[in-house]
Amino acid sequence: MPFELVDKRLIYDGKKLRLELHKLRNEESEQIHTREIVVHRGAVVVLPMLDDKTVLLLRQFRYAVHQTLLELPAGTLEKNEDPMNCAGRELLEETGHLAGRMIALGNFFTSPGILTEKMYAFAALDLEQNQQALEEGEEIELAPTPWDEAIEMIRDGRIVDGKTIATLLMYDRFRRTR
Repeated sequence: MPFELVDKRLIYDGKKLRLELHKLRNEESEQIHTREIVVHRGAVVVLPMLDDKTVLLLRQFRYAVHQTLLELPAGTLEKNEDPMNCAGRELLEETGHLAGRMIALGNFFTSPGILTEKMYAFAALDLEQNQQALEEGEEIELAPTPWDEAIEMIRDGRIVDGKTIATLLMYDRFRRTR
């Protein structure tokens, strides 16, 4: 790594993230660079398949972008929580379903230029209906969607959430045809 950390300052320490200001020295040119880093403990995204041809999407208002988005269930890892356990918890809380099988699809960084968040993607299969348990302030509408329509929604811009796009396409490309 050609950069040496010379100073780190905590700007904000919240429930789900920290904002840090890092001063880095380029070891080759000796120049000082500043980076604003959002430190996040990680999250999961779950692709619930109601059957071979139907995915369970959610409609959820997102205040940060002032829009209702079509998304897959997702949530932040608790401290030291196993990602698969978190995926099962979020699936139940947000959709009211339990998974008979949970398959790890992979993981990815959501925005590595500024954010440390690593997202773990899972497919939830053999679903069993149970009781939804939304967190305070969550308003989620379940949106069962034919698989082919969900993929078309990415193409035509009805699905714009990055974690949802990545997970749907990962499953479509690497798992669905097997």
